[in-house]
Amino acid sequence: MGQPVAMGAMLMCSMGAAPSSLSVLPTNMVNAENKPMATIKDNVPFLNIMPFGVCMSLANPITAAQTAAALGVLTPGVCTPMTTAPWVPGSPTVMVKGAPALNATSVCMCSYGGVIKVQMPGTMTEAIP
Repeated sequence: MGQPVAMGAMLMCSMGAAPSSLSVLPTNMVNAENKPMATIKDNVPFLNIMPFGVCMSLANPITAAQTAAALGVLTPGVCTPMTTAPWVPGSPTVMVKGAPALNATSVCMCSYGGVIKVQMPGTMTEAIP
């Protein structure tokens, strides 16, 4: 059993330099420990997923340009999360407003090559499959 992910969960990107928090709008009308519960559809950059400081991926155009300007020395650029697909896999049996609930083992892929994982789900006492 995994932990449900809720508003304020701490996230980390494999290409980012700092953790970020997950923002979940209360439109789902389902709470976990009195916080809005997330679904796999809560993957919108700058709405749900905030930047992770600076990005170390050369697939990020800002990092690539800054690295080229520094004659090939990796120079991380500003993080701009580019998540186009939902979180995977989500909870197979718990649905929230028609979408699978987000659990702590789910990951979200960034188009720039990063893997976003849940470090702290925002809930401590509840569990979902």
